[in-house]
Amino acid sequence: MKTWFITGASRGFGRVWAQAALERGDRVAVTARNVDTFDELTQAYGKQVLPLVLDVTDRAAVFAAVERAAEGFGSLDVVVNNAGYGLFGMVEETTEEQARSQMETNFFGALWVTQAALPVLRAQGRGHLLQVSSIGGIGAFPTLGLYNASKWALEGLSEALAAELAPLGPRVTMVEPGPYGTDWSGASAVHTEPLAAYEPVRAARRAGAAARNPADPAVTAKVILQLVDADQPPLRLFVGPYPYPVAEKLYRERLATWQEWRWLAEQAVGQ
Repeated sequence: MKTWFITGASRGFGRVWAQAALERGDRVAVTARNVDTFDELTQAYGKQVLPLVLDVTDRAAVFAAVERAAEGFGSLDVVVNNAGYGLFGMVEETTEEQARSQMETNFFGALWVTQAALPVLRAQGRGHLLQVSSIGGIGAFPTLGLYNASKWALEGLSEALAAELAPLGPRVTMVEPGPYGTDWSGASAVHTEPLAAYEPVRAARRAGAAARNPADPAVTAKVILQLVDADQPPLRLFVGPYPYPVAEKLYRERLATWQEWRWLAEQAVGQ
């Protein structure tokens, strides 16, 4: 039996993974801004569920919630940084408030949870941090500049963290899903005020999205359960087949560009 702490557990991946963990007998601290969304889980699973009100942008509240979960369950085995949302719009269109809010939730929220959980995980000498990133955490796409920035920041943080924790026991995995039928681009999304000059770019993105048929996020549950049960989990894990050709194309292009311009790069040498 494992104990979990999941942010953004009211819907989407967080809810799916919480449900799957509870169904197999694990205990789960589920967090959201509105705990009424967990009534169905508490009725079905009783003391296996610990619902906690949490705004991940509030650092003090994050530390208090993690402490309460650790004390209530006696340990923390899996900590899932899932809280986040999509900010859709061009870089030029993005307001300061929108940019800061995106980073506060998607990056700083995950940082606060990570910092709060690490003393518990280090003391145990074990545990698994799942940092929910995206294919947008290794590649950037038009209309998602600030979202991409938040996930690239999370990936850099998490890669360094994994190296820091390597001799201490806890493990880190960046979970990078492709498109699934969550409300990431629906009710949870924020949109910039559009500038007409970018309409061709926006139209191309809409056409690409319309051509995709996102899968049910429920199919990811079995993957996540196998991941947290692995003795040697990976640093990164794509979820679904969609990210593979995208990532392979991105890295082929990057390697080709680096090699093409190596002649110039290597001129920057000391005497």
